[in-house]
Amino acid sequence: MTQTQALAILKTGANVFLTGEPGSGKTHVINEYVAYLRAHEIEPAITASTGIAATHIGGFTIHSWCGIGIKKQLEKRDLEKIASGYIKKRVGRARILIIDEISMLLPGTLAMVDVVCRKIKGSAASFGGLQIVLVGDFFQLPPVVRYGENNPQGSLIKESSARFAYDSPAWASADLTVCYLGEQYRQDDANFLEVLTAIRCDRFENRHLCHIKKRKIQRHLAPSYAPKLFSHNVDVDRVNEEMLVKLPGEAKVFLMLSKGPRPIVDALKRGCLSPEKLSLKTGAAVMFTKNNLKGGFVNGTLGVIEGFDKTSGSPIVKTRNGRKILAELMDWALEENGVTRAQITQLPLRLAWAITVHKSQGMSMDEAVMDLSDVFEFGQGYVALSRVRRLTGLHILGWNDKAFLVHPEVLAMDTKFRTQSDKTMQTFSGMAENKIVIMHEQFIHSCGGKIVSGSRIGISQTICKNRNAQGERRWERTLALIQSGKTLADVAKMRSRTEGTILEHLESLRALNKLSVQDIAHLSHGFEQEITKINDAFRELNTDKLSPVFEKFGGVYSYEKLRIARLMLNKEFVQKIPVPTGFIKIMEEYPSAYLPWDKTQDEKLRELFLKCSSVAGLARTFNRTRGAIRSRLAKLGLITKI
Repeated sequence: MTQTQALAILKTGANVFLTGEPGSGKTHVINEYVAYLRAHEIEPAITASTGIAATHIGGFTIHSWCGIGIKKQLEKRDLEKIASGYIKKRVGRARILIIDEISMLLPGTLAMVDVVCRKIKGSAASFGGLQIVLVGDFFQLPPVVRYGENNPQGSLIKESSARFAYDSPAWASADLTVCYLGEQYRQDDANFLEVLTAIRCDRFENRHLCHIKKRKIQRHLAPSYAPKLFSHNVDVDRVNEEMLVKLPGEAKVFLMLSKGPRPIVDALKRGCLSPEKLSLKTGAAVMFTKNNLKGGFVNGTLGVIEGFDKTSGSPIVKTRNGRKILAELMDWALEENGVTRAQITQLPLRLAWAITVHKSQGMSMDEAVMDLSDVFEFGQGYVALSRVRRLTGLHILGWNDKAFLVHPEVLAMDTKFRTQSDKTMQTFSGMAENKIVIMHEQFIHSCGGKIVSGSRIGISQTICKNRNAQGERRWERTLALIQSGKTLADVAKMRSRTEGTILEHLESLRALNKLSVQDIAHLSHGFEQEITKINDAFRELNTDKLSPVFEKFGGVYSYEKLRIARLMLNKEFVQKIPVPTGFIKIMEEYPSAYLPWDKTQDEKLRELFLKCSSVAGLARTFNRTRGAIRSRLAKLGLITKI
C-alpha cells in the first residue's frame, strides 16, 4: 500500500493499524494526517508507548494521556478516580487517538486505555467511539515484560501471558483496518534490502551472512566518525566518556532548562535524546536529536564540533556533507489544545561515538558501527541493521546467534497483516471517488471540524500525482533487484507488491529504454523456446496486444508469460507497449523527468540547494518534477524523506 492510499483511508475515520518496514514512511503518513486534521480545526490526541517515541512526535505517552501512569492493573477505584479528574476533560474532548510504537505496548495496557476511554466517553463502543490509529512494526523492539507481578483481586483487566498488543481484546474489538506500507525510503541498496527482508521473513541464509561478513571489522579499525550502536547502556556510556576525555582542552558544559509540572518535565527529559548535562569539546562526534529541515539537520544527522561561536558560545557543527551549522537551543514541549503544559530546552545534540539500539529506533543513519554480540531480544539486531541506509555504511564488530532472528509469533502475524492490507486495498480501490470524498467530509463533520475551501481535490488526481512523483524511484528499486538476478516472485515478495505490479514497473522501464533484454534474460529461464514462439506470434499478428496472442494459443500461456515475452521483443514492438497514465504528460512538461542523474547534475543540485534554492526553482532548473528533486535531495543526504 502506498502512503497516499493509507492517508486517504485514515481520512475516512476508520480505525487503522498503520504498519510497514523501517523506512517505509509510517511517521510521514501520521504527520500528514495530523496536518490535515489541524487544517480542518480538529486536534488529535498524539501519544506513543514510550517517552522517546512521544518526544519524537511531540505528544504524551499513552500512559500519561489516559491517566493510568505506571499501573499494571486497573481497579474500579482507579477508574473512578481517573474519570473524575482532569483526564476526564482531556479524553472527553478527544475525537482521534494516535498511539505510536504500538509494538512496545503490552496488551494489558491497551486494554486499560480502552476501558478508560469507554468509561469517560460513556459509550460501550471500542475506545469509547474514538478513531483509534495504532502505528508501529512488531518486528521491531517488543515491550519489556516483568514476570511475577500479582494480579489484584479487584482488577478490571484479566491477567494474560500474552506479550503483544494485538493479543489484547481491545485490539479485536477495535475492528482495525490494516494499512501495510510497501515502499522503502531509507535503504536504496538492493543487496542490503535483500538481507533485511531475509531477516524479516526468517529466510536468513549463508548468502545473506556473506554480505554481513564482508562488513565485519576489528574494533581498532572502526571509523571514529561513525556512531556505535550497542545493546547495553553501560557500553554506550563507557565509549562516549572515553572518547571525550581523549580530546584536548576543557569541556564546555550546557545544562538543560525546564519549566512546567515536575512529572511532565521528568517525562520529557526521559524521552529526550539530548542529555540534561551535555559536555562538548572541539572535535567531539555529535548527532542531532531533533528535526529542523530549515536548519539543515534531522534527528540522526551526524557531525563534528568544529568550534564554538565567539558571541553566543553555541557549538558549530560540521556535518558529514560539509555543511556548517550553528547549533542553538531548541525546545521539547508538551502541548494540549495549543497551550504549552511543560517544556525543556537544550541543544539538539548528543555525543555520538555510541548510542543504544533502543534509542536509535526511528533514526536513519548514513553509517554506524555496531556490536551485536550481546543482543538479547528478538528484533534487536534487525532494528540496529535497519538504521543504516546501505551496506557500505555498515561496520559490524560481531554478532551472536540471536542477532538475525525475529519473533516466530510476529512472523505468523505479519502474513496475516499483509493479507488484510491487500483486502483493504481491493475494497478501497473499488470505491467511487465521490463516495470517498463524502466519507472524508462526513468524518470531519462528526469530529466538529470545518470543511476547508478547495479540500474537494479529486482523490484520483491526488493519487496520480503522487504516483508520478514517486514512479521513477519505485521503478529504479525494481530495476536494481531485477539486475541482481532476482525473479519476479522474489522482487514481488521483497517489495511487498504483486508480480503484476512488478511487471508494470518493467514495462515502464522498457518504454524509457532503461531496461535491456540482458537485464531480464533470466526471467525466461526454462521456457526460452516458448518465449520464441510467443514473440513469433506477436510479429505474425502484427500486434502488441496480449489478448490476440492469448487466444491464438488457446490460453496455453499465462498473461504473465506473454508480458515477459513482450518485454523481449525488438524495439519496433517495444515502442507500442502501453505507457502508464500521466507519463507522456510529465515528459512533455519535464523533459528530463525520467533520465538518470549524473555526477555533474548532483554537484549542481547540491550547490543550488545549499544556496537555499526552493524545490520549485530546482524543478524548473533541472526540468524534473518536484517529487524527483526531493527524492534526489534525500538520496544525497541533504534532506530526510521518512
